[in-house]
Amino acid sequence: MIEARELTKRYGDTVAVDGVDFSVQKGEVVGFLGPNAAGKTTTMRMLTGFIPPTNGTATIADYDIFENPLEARRRIGYLPETPPLYPEMTVSSYLAFIARIKDIPRRARREHIDRAVERCGLTSVRRRVIGTLSKGFRQRVGLAQAIVHEPPVLILDEPTVGLDPLQIHEIRSLIRDLAAPGKGDTQQTVILSTHILAEVEAICRRVILINQGRKVVDAPIEDLTRNGQSLEELFVRETASDAVAKREASDGGAREATP
Repeated sequence: MIEARELTKRYGDTVAVDGVDFSVQKGEVVGFLGPNAAGKTTTMRMLTGFIPPTNGTATIADYDIFENPLEARRRIGYLPETPPLYPEMTVSSYLAFIARIKDIPRRARREHIDRAVERCGLTSVRRRVIGTLSKGFRQRVGLAQAIVHEPPVLILDEPTVGLDPLQIHEIRSLIRDLAAPGKGDTQQTVILSTHILAEVEAICRRVILINQGRKVVDAPIEDLTRNGQSLEELFVRETASDAVAKREASDGGAREATP
């Protein structure tokens, strides 16, 4: 459902994402893990078409983001770190607005909205003004806007940041349900960008770890932890080793430059 090929993003001399390759199959929930400034959000924005890659490309449900950008975007539901909400609108009116933007046919909009409201646990607040809702409910509204057009691919960027423990539990359960839906609901393939290890362990079966813009791990969690190694140990080893190597290279260059 998702295939990235040599995705690269440069900003002048800075390489934010450096030749990242990966694929995600239908129904998978994959954790896209990395420290702050590792290139996670930049990769998500390239996959969703918000920014163009400098090199490389990606396909979403067999549509190339360069060759068929509109068709690729129609098959993506995107929840950025800050949900794109209008606080003065009610939940229902906001989702109706999003349904129009997503080109859902008029005759099908009510059904799509009702299904998104039910799946995201918003029935009790659908007539409430978004600005009066708790952060947990606002995050649910953000998820509802991402799935209202029933896309096969969901890309979620830090979906539980800033939530309390109960809200985090609820959002994690909701994400799991999206990948294993009930009868009649669309099964979503989910890529979850985060730097929170507990998030990945609770939701995902597979980890893609990037550091300093490069992919350093891509494997099932079961394989990574089979020998008693924790995700935290893996994370520290992979990210710290790159940081040490970079410092050593920098120190070496400085020594060579010293007369």
